[in-house]
Amino acid sequence: MTPAFLNREFSWLAFNRRVLEEALDPANPLLERVKFLAISANNLDEFLEIRVAGMLQQIEEGAPAAPIEALAPALHKFADDQYQCWNHALMPELTRQRIDLVAYDALRPAEKKFATAFYAREVDPLLTPITVDPAHPFPRVLNKALCFAFLLRRKRRKSELQFGVLTVPRALPRLIRLPDGGSGDRFLFLADLIAAQAPALYRGFAIVASSAFRVTRNSNLYLQEEEARSLLETVRVELHNRRKGTAVRLEIEGSASPEIVERLRANFELEPWQVFSAPGPVNLSRLIRLYEMVARPELKYPVFKPAVSPALKAPGGMFAELRRNDRLLHHPYDSYAGVVRFLQAAAADPRVLSIKQTLYRTSIDSPILQALLAAAPQKEVAVVVELQARFDEVVNIRWARLLEDAGVQVSYGAVGRKTHGKMALVVRHDEDGALRRYLHLGTGNYNHRTARTYTDFSLLTAREDFAAAAQAVFTYLTTDADAAPSGNQFAPLLVAPTDLAAQIHLLIDREAEHARHGRPARIIAKVNGLLDQSFIESLYAASTAGVEIDLLVRGMCALRPGYRTLSRHIRVRSLVGRFLEHSRIYYFENGGAEEVYLGSADWMPRNLYERVEVVFPIADAGLRHRVRHEILAAYLADTAKTRWLTSTGNYRRPKLARRRFNAQEYFIARSLGQAGLADIPPPETAP
Repeated sequence: MTPAFLNREFSWLAFNRRVLEEALDPANPLLERVKFLAISANNLDEFLEIRVAGMLQQIEEGAPAAPIEALAPALHKFADDQYQCWNHALMPELTRQRIDLVAYDALRPAEKKFATAFYAREVDPLLTPITVDPAHPFPRVLNKALCFAFLLRRKRRKSELQFGVLTVPRALPRLIRLPDGGSGDRFLFLADLIAAQAPALYRGFAIVASSAFRVTRNSNLYLQEEEARSLLETVRVELHNRRKGTAVRLEIEGSASPEIVERLRANFELEPWQVFSAPGPVNLSRLIRLYEMVARPELKYPVFKPAVSPALKAPGGMFAELRRNDRLLHHPYDSYAGVVRFLQAAAADPRVLSIKQTLYRTSIDSPILQALLAAAPQKEVAVVVELQARFDEVVNIRWARLLEDAGVQVSYGAVGRKTHGKMALVVRHDEDGALRRYLHLGTGNYNHRTARTYTDFSLLTAREDFAAAAQAVFTYLTTDADAAPSGNQFAPLLVAPTDLAAQIHLLIDREAEHARHGRPARIIAKVNGLLDQSFIESLYAASTAGVEIDLLVRGMCALRPGYRTLSRHIRVRSLVGRFLEHSRIYYFENGGAEEVYLGSADWMPRNLYERVEVVFPIADAGLRHRVRHEILAAYLADTAKTRWLTSTGNYRRPKLARRRFNAQEYFIARSLGQAGLADIPPPETAP
């Protein structure tokens, strides 16, 4: 019997394969293809150091090894396909475009002179070669650091082979631009340069064999918050420990000596399947530097600069505009500058009395954080910082300390739960004497840099019921008060972990009831992941009742669509393109009285039950129409970047379409005033 749920690990691999397919697609600009390959490599790193590491921990605690044994061949196949892409698709095309990755032995005389001088000046002073012996134990190799292993033999007397290890500091560039000789862009991998200079590192030894390698370690944080006196200090310590976690994978050059491979495998206590042979650079994610270093606009996507809404341009008039109308911004097609200006206006306006905000991920040079720092001496400023935003902890700790030093009231949310909801609440004493609250609610992070490449929504509003609900959420975060046992205490917002899951179940069940009574019934949901089994079962029940369901799931999806009577009315699409699809949209037809919700929560257990998430309705009828009949309609019509999930768990391109339609390109054209609703074709049917 076919199981009702698809495997989450294989679903994740299928998602990352869709990213890799973009690297293989010759219709994409060449340097964008290199970028997609680097992204797929970074994704694989995170999957191994988080998800696979967790599975290995479960095995140590007595869980069966069968799931990891089934997954291991697929991981190796994916890694092999990445190198096939690099060696046989991208490298030859880069060469044709006069972008060369040159081996050290193939350097021109002037280039070799430059490389040697660069090594002596910039590299050699930072290197610490180790010879492993009783006085020099095997060094602690940091997570994902470029390293070298050497088999050594003393020159002056016969001796057994010795082992040498070298860790390359992260401060060094992994890709070195060679002097411009008028023949295009030429680069040398740092690893090749170090390998060529290695004999000088071990002067008393002959190097019998050498190989670059890289170790991926378990990067989960293990926090006992209830026992921690300072969450900030606990996270800081655990970040240090993360760099030294249990090894999960060894990547090593394909030409490596079997003795080197075996010594490293034994040292890191890895099973044979955890050793990955790399017929190329051992860290493909570093190829992102090639994209950044080559100034060839014809090999990248055309530059797109979104316009700022005229209503949000003048800070002095922003609050008056929000009293008249809600504003919905669709990033990156609507500039994120509107959100930045909202908070800058709040910081600068003497009528603003207080600002409250959540922070999950932000940038080092964040103008929003600068605005909060500027506001702190004159206003009440409170920030809920999520210290455990994975891989952004260092930046968040730094900002938390700066904010505290400036006088901002900093807290870290509800104990045991990540704060993932995006809210900024401003209290202002308006010109008419009234005290009003203004609110930003979002689906993305307060990061002006990623807002250029992530698709997200921002709602700016002065609705009092929304603001009052947001105030209640902030109180929940800062007091850690127990949630009400029943009812939607944060209405009109839906908030996890208190009532979001229950409310969405009710909305799905309501659509099923409409269908059973012959009323209009349809669900469209756009999320990054769909894994929660109770949600999937509710969707199956709604499909069985006759509800038409379209799901846009970028990443992992455990729901099996189009399977007999269980999910006959469910279609699942995934869109991977120029921008990372990050927005979450829930649409319910509701018998003709349409409802639209946006928010920070995916339909996954961690979002529904383990995090503080905020989902908000779109109350303005015009904005609801825009989301349903422009934005969702365009996604459903996409034929260029969409893949359809089949009942077998595989993804397929759409059938031969009547016309090629790229939803992301349409949104760009729409932003530039070059497209309208009439340009959206009817949705495609499943293959």
